[in-house]
Amino acid sequence: MATFHIENFGCRATQADAAAIEQQLLARGYVRSATSETADVVVVNTCTVTASADAQARQAIRAIHSTNPAAHVIATGCYAQRAPEELAALEGVRWVVGNSHQTEIASLLGAASDSSFVPLARVETEPMSLARGPAKILTGNIFEQTDVLVAPVDGGEAGHTRPILKIQDGCNNRCSYCVIPFVRGRSRSLKPTRVIEEVRRLATAGYREIVLSGINLGTYGRDLTPRVALGDLLRVLLDETPIERLRLSSMEPMDVTQDLVDLFASSDRLAHHFHIPLQSGSDRILAAMRRWYRAEHYARRVELIRERLPEAGIGADVIAGFPGETEEDHAATMALIEQLQLTYLHVFSFSKRPGTTVAELCGEVAPATIKRRSRELRALGSRKQAAFLEAQVGKTLRVLTLRRSGTDDRGPWTGAIAGNYLSVRVEGSWPANQMLEVQTIHAMDTYLASSASAIVRLP
Repeated sequence: MATFHIENFGCRATQADAAAIEQQLLARGYVRSATSETADVVVVNTCTVTASADAQARQAIRAIHSTNPAAHVIATGCYAQRAPEELAALEGVRWVVGNSHQTEIASLLGAASDSSFVPLARVETEPMSLARGPAKILTGNIFEQTDVLVAPVDGGEAGHTRPILKIQDGCNNRCSYCVIPFVRGRSRSLKPTRVIEEVRRLATAGYREIVLSGINLGTYGRDLTPRVALGDLLRVLLDETPIERLRLSSMEPMDVTQDLVDLFASSDRLAHHFHIPLQSGSDRILAAMRRWYRAEHYARRVELIRERLPEAGIGADVIAGFPGETEEDHAATMALIEQLQLTYLHVFSFSKRPGTTVAELCGEVAPATIKRRSRELRALGSRKQAAFLEAQVGKTLRVLTLRRSGTDDRGPWTGAIAGNYLSVRVEGSWPANQMLEVQTIHAMDTYLASSASAIVRLP
C-alpha cells in the first residue's frame, strides 16, 4: 500500500490540522510511515508566524527531497496559504494546498493501491493553477471558510497521549505584526454539539486529557447563533462527558475573566494552566502593536488567577525588538515580568511579516540588540521557571504519564505532565496515559522528580 508521513510545524492548531489530514489519508487506504525517508507521500504542514518558521519549512522540504527524491511532497498550512508560489518553486514539491483547501488533500491524491497511488490532475471544486516548476497550487479565499477542520472519531494527535481538539479557528483581531488572520480567516467555532460528541468519543477511546485549542480560543462561540461563551461550553463538557481533564491552549488576556477563573477554581478536571500572550510590558509598544489591553490590565488578569489558583501554571509570549522599541520599553517589559508570578516565557524575536501594518513602519531595532533583549528575556523566564519548580517541591501532584522515558542515577523514569503544566519524572517504568498522584522530592532545571514510595495510581 502507498505510505505517507506528516511533518508538522507551528502551534497546536496546526497539530490538530495535521491529525485531521492524517485521518483523511488513513480513510483512503494510506499507511503511516514512521519517517519521511520511507514514505511515498510527505505532507509538510507549515507555519508562517515568523520568517524563521518559513525558513524552517523550506529547509525541511529540501532535506526530504534530498533523502527521498521519489516522494511526492505536499506543502500545506499557513505558509502555503500566504505564499504558495514560494513553496511551489522548491524542488520536490508536487502540490501546494492552502488552509482553504486542506479537506481536499485526500481527494487530491486519490485512493491508495497495492503498488502506488493515483494522483488527480484537478479537484472537483476547482482546477489547480500551474506555478513555476512542476508543482500545482490549490488555494482559495480563506475568508470564505466557514468550517473548522476536525479529526473524526478518534481525533487528536494519533499516537499521542493528549489529543488536541481544535474547537475554534481564525481571528478577527488585527494586531499590527500578525499575519495569522490573513492565512486563517475569520473567527469561527465548532458547534457545541460537535464538541461534546468529539470529547465523548475521545474519552471512550481511552484518552484521559484533551487539549482544547484555537487560533483565538477565547472568542469561541461568538459567531454562533445563539452565542455560546467558552465558560458555558466547559460547564457542559464537565457535566455531560466523562473526560478526566481538559486543558486550554493560549488565550488573550481580555478573555481571562473572573467567571472563567472561578470555574477553573471549582474543578480539578480543568487543568490549572493558563497561557496568556503578553508581547510587551510597555503601553506605548502595546498600542503600536494594536493590542487591546495595557500592562496594568494584563497584570490584573495574572493577579486574579493567583488569588484563586495559587498553584496554577501561567505562561506568556513576549516579542523582543518590535519596531521603535527603546531600551526604556524593554526595561518596562522586564520589570513587569519580574513583578508578575509567571511560571515560564516563550520569547520571540520580532519578525517582519509581509502584508502586516508593521511591515511599513520605520524604527527597526538592530539585530544584535534584538538578540541581547531576547537573551535577557529568556534568562528571566528561566529564573521564573526555576522558582516555580522549587515552590512545588514536596507537593502532591496529579500527573498524566506520557510516552517519554529514560534512566538516570535513580534508575528508570517515566515522563509525566501535571495539571499546572509542570514536567515530572515519575520514578519507575509506567505505561503512557496513566493518571497518578505523586509527591515531588526535588527540582531540576526544567522538571520535578517524584518519589517512588508515594505514587498512587488513579482508576
